[in-house]
Amino acid sequence: MPPRMLRRAMNPPGHSLARCLDSSRLDKWSNQFRQTLGLHMPIHSIEPQRLYRQISAQLRTLIQAGEFPVGSRLPAERDLSVQLGVSRPSLREALIALEVEGYIEVRMGSGIYVCEPPSSADAGFDLSGEEGPLELIRARALVEGEVAALAARSGRKAQFDAIEQAIAQMAAEAAAGIKPIDADRLFHVRVAQATGNSVLVGVVRRLFDLRLGPLFDQLNSHFETPEVWAQAIAEHREVLAALRGKDPERARAVMQRHMDIAYRRLTSSLTRARKRTAGTPGARKASSGAS
Repeated sequence: MPPRMLRRAMNPPGHSLARCLDSSRLDKWSNQFRQTLGLHMPIHSIEPQRLYRQISAQLRTLIQAGEFPVGSRLPAERDLSVQLGVSRPSLREALIALEVEGYIEVRMGSGIYVCEPPSSADAGFDLSGEEGPLELIRARALVEGEVAALAARSGRKAQFDAIEQAIAQMAAEAAAGIKPIDADRLFHVRVAQATGNSVLVGVVRRLFDLRLGPLFDQLNSHFETPEVWAQAIAEHREVLAALRGKDPERARAVMQRHMDIAYRRLTSSLTRARKRTAGTPGARKASSGAS
């Protein structure tokens, strides 16, 4: 599809996101609408979808409409982000969502190809309620950095010993070839428990569990390797050292760096996918005639 047509499909004439999101105008319209209908309860404006969901929805519509035929190759990521007027990280999230749903396939050294649209019977995962992975990592960096700092101030030796046990469990599972996701969760929860604040424990637990959805599963399949887990375990040990040293600033810094490294892994996930996805058993195949 030519860039001009693609931009028009993504942004129909007369559409202005800024106009739609003008809160004062929305409130005015809401009040007028309520008065016209004789309603007493306030009508709240609907919050816009996250950007990656909007991008994936538009691309999905174009694929379903045949604008991107089955077996065809999508434009390069750089070109597509320019044509859509969005950032590459947001585009990557959208493409990963479409890959999870079975609409596209990433081929090693070749590009991203359109697959036969899934039928309603095997339409894959509903990602409409899933948080954006990049947003989630940024939120965790902010929250868990402060949690680590507070844990360094408030934590007791027994709590730090429990954190060390979680790290040891991670290392043992990784050495046995088991993905240590449960022990990873235990580490972060126990750091929160060392703050003595049950609300923070619940927040950290909830934030971690948000990464267990299908979109994260697809991301993790691209970059979770024994080497990555070994690095994560080493980063956890740095956090523990700062906690035992009762150094809040250091604890905050190393926890945030731990999250920043995870963020960089996420933003490079599609690049890694080109090296890993080709030939994956059970992957939905595009037309063999594609070039």
